[in-house]
Amino acid sequence: MTDGNKLFIVKAVHTLIWVFFNIVILYFVYAVVVDQIDRWVWVCLSLIGLEVLTLIVFRTVCPVTLIARQYSDSTKDNFDIFLPNWLARYNKKIYSVIVLIGIVVLMYRLVT
Repeated sequence: MTDGNKLFIVKAVHTLIWVFFNIVILYFVYAVVVDQIDRWVWVCLSLIGLEVLTLIVFRTVCPVTLIARQYSDSTKDNFDIFLPNWLARYNKKIYSVIVLIGIVVLMYRLVT
């Protein structure tokens, strides 16, 4: 198998993980906004926490990116995932803001 084929597989897996976390974050934010705080909110928050912990351990670099780096020397932000370059570049910032807004709304819902 060529490095190009291996990179394609890594990019596909990375993109699927990204889609999964989009679903997790979307459900989390939706549930707290509509005040439907159930066990899935806590599951989502735990998964988000696990992702944050992983990024802390790997110094803000996704471990899948480290795997992809073995098969490419590209300097593009999206070399390791099937996303537009601008989204790959600002992905962490965008989703950090969305999750923080969700957490603020969750805290408000729990207090009121």
